[in-house]
Amino acid sequence: MILRLLAAGALLLLLALSPAEARKPREPGPPPPSEGGLIDNVNGYTIDGSGRLQRFTGLLIEKQGRVAKLLGTGDKRPEWLDFKLDGKGRTLLPGLIDAHGHVMQLGLNAVQLDLSDTHSLAEAKAKLADYAARNPTLRWIIGSGWNQERWGLGRFPTAVDIDAVVPDKPVWLERVDGHAGLANSAAMAAAGIAAATAAPTGGRIEKAAGKPTGLFIDAAMGLVRRAVPPALPIERDAALAKAQDLLLRVGITATDDMGSSAEDWLTFRRAADLGRLKMRIISYALGIDPLLAVAGTGPTPWLYDGRLRMVGVKLFADGALGSRGAWLLAPYADAPGERGLQFLDDAKLRNLMSRAAMDNFQVAVHAIGDAANRQVLDAIDELVETYKGDRRWRIEHAQIVDPADIPRFGKNGIVASMQPVHQTSDRIMAEARLGPNRLAGAYAWKSMLDAGARLAFGSDYPVESPDPFAGLAAAISRQGADGQPEGGWMPAQKLDLTQALAAFTTGAAYAGFAEDRIGSLQPGRMADFILIDRDIFAASPADIRGTQVLETWIGGKRAWIR
Repeated sequence: MILRLLAAGALLLLLALSPAEARKPREPGPPPPSEGGLIDNVNGYTIDGSGRLQRFTGLLIEKQGRVAKLLGTGDKRPEWLDFKLDGKGRTLLPGLIDAHGHVMQLGLNAVQLDLSDTHSLAEAKAKLADYAARNPTLRWIIGSGWNQERWGLGRFPTAVDIDAVVPDKPVWLERVDGHAGLANSAAMAAAGIAAATAAPTGGRIEKAAGKPTGLFIDAAMGLVRRAVPPALPIERDAALAKAQDLLLRVGITATDDMGSSAEDWLTFRRAADLGRLKMRIISYALGIDPLLAVAGTGPTPWLYDGRLRMVGVKLFADGALGSRGAWLLAPYADAPGERGLQFLDDAKLRNLMSRAAMDNFQVAVHAIGDAANRQVLDAIDELVETYKGDRRWRIEHAQIVDPADIPRFGKNGIVASMQPVHQTSDRIMAEARLGPNRLAGAYAWKSMLDAGARLAFGSDYPVESPDPFAGLAAAISRQGADGQPEGGWMPAQKLDLTQALAAFTTGAAYAGFAEDRIGSLQPGRMADFILIDRDIFAASPADIRGTQVLETWIGGKRAWIR
């Protein structure tokens, strides 16, 4: 009887249901755990743990934004994914790392007067006049990017040149390399500079008939800079946003900021607090004071999900070649009375390096001339006796090195932080500055690598374009964008493309103590990568220069798309 009632009840329930509900299948159980995301059908390249080139066709990404696995054509793909992107056969590379740039200056240059595209003094003056007319409320006109070598001027510009264009308000224009600045008469007056003004150590005031011409070299630039109104926080925030866009669009996912001020660091923090810091910045403070003010007693931890860290300090041994501020062992060939500028005596340099090293900060020293490079190498030789362990002493630029000193870069864990585009930009000037018999150790990337130095590449933006593909092309060809000189300049210093790519990825990551998280797409590293429009390993140097970045991803998330 009871069984009959139960059966009748079940029948009544089925009759009460609609036909569709009656046919509805039983709900499945919860799906298996997600296996993250997949970028599939790609022509992938990365540098493996042994420094060799590795190929793959699929990149599996963990939920935490790290690489889970590299997949080959025949490997099984997971079924349960948060997302899947068909790469359509496009080339995928690790996110490129610029080991030497200036983030805030790149952004500020983009919103100030930019003279980097001018090819004559007359063109620069016309651009200055137009900028002044379009910005009548500015208290000062600030700009950068001029290069008297590109102008073919045969001399440095003077205040007289720009007084004729803007006589009624201060004008301050920095040279493309950031190691010289031009002030008009109003700017010099605002800064209190007169005939009796003396240049500080490590600087030079150009004078004619005992009066300043308006040109200030290296440390002397500070005499004018101190009078320039500082950028407002809102202006700095806009500049950082612009800099990030410029870097992401050329495939730079991480950069070493070489010379962060305390204000720069605060700008980075403001952006990160608001979720606007997209790329990774490894900061080197501009001197000991901002280093201690920000980081205190040691490198900061990685902040903001690995977006920001202050790891060390940037010091200067000399100036730049273009302004004849690079410190040379012998006089300049085109200025026999000059050897450049020694910024620090031996004791002061060692004291500053020691002060940073005692708290385990990394030390990076700008050295362009052969005398400056030797001074830094000598200092490292002495300091390693006290400061043991993995220090990764960095020498920034290492442009002109006595050949006898190159083997020293392979000792003491030294990182040669170099910029291939400097060679192609500086070639003709370097020949004039040094003469043909002193170039054997100039921009010597292959010799550095052969000597055992850890090679890290960058661009020194905004001195040069941040585009890393121009750097890769220069590294393998020793030729400029015009294809000159035929066969390459000092071609024995060419690298192959795997070596050049490593210098922009694993080498640059190692230079900033970040090889455990970025620089490679090995499992466990952050999924920072780019999709580009061509296979650079099947392209000529000229074609590599034309590479377009299609997408930039950081931590497994798209940060920029063309």
